[in-house]
Amino acid sequence: MRPTVAATLFATCLLALAPARAADPAPEIQRPVAKAQPTGTVHTLRQIPEACARLEGAFTGEAAQPYRYTPVRTSPQCQPRARLVDFDKAKPSVAAGWKLNDVIRVPSGACPSQQAVLRVWRKPGSATPPAADGQGQSRIYLQDAKQQAAGAAQAASLTLFAAKLEIEGKACR
Repeated sequence: MRPTVAATLFATCLLALAPARAADPAPEIQRPVAKAQPTGTVHTLRQIPEACARLEGAFTGEAAQPYRYTPVRTSPQCQPRARLVDFDKAKPSVAAGWKLNDVIRVPSGACPSQQAVLRVWRKPGSATPPAADGQGQSRIYLQDAKQQAAGAAQAASLTLFAAKLEIEGKACR
């Protein structure tokens, strides 16, 4: 009788956890857990070429803020085709048209029980590049763009990205 009670208890626990897992949508990009990073070493979490940005992070070793990340512009000459927006202002949700794009997990080298988890959300825009010409290039000519802008009631929206950092696991003493 004991195996049946244990099996029932185990199944009940799994059912209790199932709704929490089901609430998180599957990310568009599947990636393994990153290599453990030492404290104080700045590393790239993710590149977002369409927004001309990369997300850099580092473990700080501080209890109040064990990990910090910042968006960094990749090049002053880069022309963004998407925008990186503040997560708290955007409030991404599946109901609002956002998609969970990526989940990046970075374990701490100094404290293996702790990891930084960065969730990147993407809201597709309506802007599309023009079709490729005979040379395989997408080109926008000034006169054509002016005519299109004058005739359009609403400008095409850019794709938006938002990122949220969370620390998971126990802090080491």
